[in-house]
Amino acid sequence: MIGGNESCTAGPMPMSYLTCLTYILGEWTGVEHIEDYLSYAVYLLWVLLPLAVVFVLPGSIIILFYTSILLLHIYKRKNELKEAYSHDFWAGGKQMLATLWDGHGRIWHGYELHGTENIPEGPGLIVFYHGATPVDYIYFMARLLIEKKRSCYAVADHFVFRLPGFKILLDAHGVMHGPKEECVSALKKGSLLAIAPGGVREALFSDKMYTIIWGNRKGFAQVAIDAKVPIIPMFTQNVREGIRTLGGIKILRTLYERIRLPIVPLYGGFPVKLRTFIGEPIPYDPNVTAEELTAKTKAALQALIEKHQKIPGNIFRALMERFQRQKKDD
Repeated sequence: MIGGNESCTAGPMPMSYLTCLTYILGEWTGVEHIEDYLSYAVYLLWVLLPLAVVFVLPGSIIILFYTSILLLHIYKRKNELKEAYSHDFWAGGKQMLATLWDGHGRIWHGYELHGTENIPEGPGLIVFYHGATPVDYIYFMARLLIEKKRSCYAVADHFVFRLPGFKILLDAHGVMHGPKEECVSALKKGSLLAIAPGGVREALFSDKMYTIIWGNRKGFAQVAIDAKVPIIPMFTQNVREGIRTLGGIKILRTLYERIRLPIVPLYGGFPVKLRTFIGEPIPYDPNVTAEELTAKTKAALQALIEKHQKIPGNIFRALMERFQRQKKDD
């Protein structure tokens, strides 16, 4: 029988190394035939690797967020002496991040933006369907800044403002959590403002059927009425195929309703085709109530979904659309 020391020197180098390692592990753990357990572990790793990847990939979005935060800190430190003389201190920083995110959207999703002619020259309230993450809105915001030289404020859930390090990112892009008066004020100053009435609940618990989950929310409609601005519906094709959630698990929905924190796991990060479509504006009408305007907006958004999204959503089909040309009527 060949001893442990002999196995580390005899035979071909790869085999002797593995034999030596197996022998040492066996001696250390006291487990007989440990090579069988190692072979099984390698097999499990190979089988479960794709599953691990689909849960790890969404983390790339978090990396991009914190890369953006780091770049803004560098930008702020470099330009802080110019702050008193600048009309918009963050203009250069926002342009830099727009280039970063637009590049990511182009490369990973072949991102396209359609219907920018429907965005008014003046103020307007953009209402959009919320995917599992707001990455499609970030691509839209970046493309709008690059092509139209326009910024768009946004309304976000309260928990976003508690994320570590995010304050500088939110301040630079004018992200607000409300209240209604602040939103009306931004619109009256001539800005664009974007909101997803479904919020976190729609992000986590809608599914491949693209169900709009607004509940009884109509505050956004009252904002548009008070500011006397049009509402512009917006939808991104395949947004739920890029990243999906496990929101179909009932216990997770129950837990969310209790603590109101987005603890539902995400998976995916697939390089599916993303196209954002901007619908025709719903003009301001002083004779329309908030309830009626909410219904009109929901119907307009639903029409965009039905026109541009094949339901139920399919990840493989969304991947294949990267290689298809867009229809002219879209």
